[in-house]
Amino acid sequence: MNNGSNRIHLGINGFGRIGKLALWHHVARNDFTDITINIGRQAGTRLEDIAHYLQRDSTYGALHTFLHGCHAQPVVEALNEADGSMRVNGVTVRFLRNQRNPAAIDWRTHNVRLVVDTTGRFLDPTLPADHDKGALRGHLAAGAERVIASAPFKIKAKATPMPEDAVTTVMGINESQYDPRRHRLISNASCTTTCLAHMIKPLLDAYGAQRILSASMATVHAATGSQQVLDRLPQAGKTDLRKNRSIMNNIILTTTGAAAALALVIPEMKSIGFIAESVRIPTSTGSLIILVLSIQENPDGRAVTREAVNAVYARTAADDPHGYLHFSQQQNVSVDIIGTPRAAAIIEGHETHTRTAELAIDLKKVPGIPADVLDAMPDTYVRPQVTQAVVYGWYDNEMGSYVHMLGDRTISVAEQM
Repeated sequence: MNNGSNRIHLGINGFGRIGKLALWHHVARNDFTDITINIGRQAGTRLEDIAHYLQRDSTYGALHTFLHGCHAQPVVEALNEADGSMRVNGVTVRFLRNQRNPAAIDWRTHNVRLVVDTTGRFLDPTLPADHDKGALRGHLAAGAERVIASAPFKIKAKATPMPEDAVTTVMGINESQYDPRRHRLISNASCTTTCLAHMIKPLLDAYGAQRILSASMATVHAATGSQQVLDRLPQAGKTDLRKNRSIMNNIILTTTGAAAALALVIPEMKSIGFIAESVRIPTSTGSLIILVLSIQENPDGRAVTREAVNAVYARTAADDPHGYLHFSQQQNVSVDIIGTPRAAAIIEGHETHTRTAELAIDLKKVPGIPADVLDAMPDTYVRPQVTQAVVYGWYDNEMGSYVHMLGDRTISVAEQM
């Protein structure tokens, strides 16, 4: 137990997938003795209904089994309907059920200084606290000193710069960019950005941004709560009709903001042509990134081979003090990686592939080369060798990867308050 975080009362706004699993994470660590959760609405008919939801999970099983193994007894007790509180694995947890606007949540009365917003609704750090539809800054006006968003920031006014008191971090990549003297709003990025950052950073360190000519990724992603169980008529103004189709029996093409968020976490990516795509599939959790990079060979250096790429990942994983990057030579399927603690990315080394080819580039078609220089050349074609590398990285987009790393971010912020 850390004394620094133990003094802080933690607030969690939202009690969906991430909010609920964040509570599981923190009662397991027991770093906070008091946690206040804002649901923002009535749930069921009584507090016991909230406890019922809290103790059971269709993906991860029962809370007491998750915490203490198959012979454990239930860990939720001392339900108090009057003040909406209960004890969860020894931690006092209080539920607020009245206000949805962050500015109206009375964090100050409950001594909450640190809030994790898991709703996915309040992501624009530029909106004022009193915005009529609610804003992330509303938590600050309501008494919180720091707010962590469990999703990437989304600035609606595209020309508006990121505020000076807001920062995006991924644990194990750039968490040190958080400055407690300056930053009050922290984005923990997304599950996909987290995995992607841990996949691409070792290759940037090994080969340099100048040699990575282009990169692309596709995430084969489990379903999320924003998707429909059955086909549904789209709301007025919606243009993506696929998001209203049933996730139970469809592969659905969609978008991802991982490319934009990655550039905030790893600035070197701004110089690399990068594209990111997403495909949703009918599983409850467990996702996969397929990363494809074009790397220019160095004639005087070691060739970019399958063995060399895997060696980069194996070495990085072995040296990772937090265990965020895993390297596996097993033949995994998605269920095998569900729940793996703090595994930002699990590299499927068995499936790493490379192929080297010689490109023919006509310098006459390259802008900026003086004509007299071209005229003096016997051959205007250059033929660099480029290797295309394909790397597969698994991640549990709920508990195993994202929530555990969100928990580490939360604890690290609390320790500096």
